[in-house]
Amino acid sequence: MQLIFLGPPGAGKGTQAQLLAAFWKIPHISTGEILRACAIAKTDLGLKAQAYMDRGELVPDRVLMDMVQERLKEPDASDGWILDGFPRTVPQATFLEELLDGGGLRAVNLDVPDEILVVRLLARGRKDDTEETIRRRLEVYREQTAPLIGFYGDRNQLITVDGDRSLETVTVELKKLLEPASPSL
Repeated sequence: MQLIFLGPPGAGKGTQAQLLAAFWKIPHISTGEILRACAIAKTDLGLKAQAYMDRGELVPDRVLMDMVQERLKEPDASDGWILDGFPRTVPQATFLEELLDGGGLRAVNLDVPDEILVVRLLARGRKDDTEETIRRRLEVYREQTAPLIGFYGDRNQLITVDGDRSLETVTVELKKLLEPASPSL
């Protein structure tokens, strides 16, 4: 199983990806967590990434593409994975499609209204989660990431779920919708 999670910041991508990865026993690969860990460790990549994140902007494609390509080569990813936070742009999606040779990928879009997202993200209390930065991230999402919905929709690889419901309700719906692609349980 090869899944990617789409949706604006705060839609629940990370939470749902973790739950489903544990359920199907495949790795949850979060570029956001990897980037934050690099920023905390103050690696060259981390310092570059932090400057973009502090402004509410996306980390450049090449940095993320190299990181994801290396991660997908690791042994634990051989039976499938869930990507969270990548791809974020159509060029990244094209890169991933070429990397995977087009096979078996499914995209899950968690749809949540902006005002709900602002409330959710402010409640997290992270230093980079000011209302201004959050609204900028949502603008960047609409400009750069939202086109992925059309990209995967055109390839019949897209599943859209209402993410403005309880965690449990969204998880149950995702399991049901993705079940045909899941391993035998």
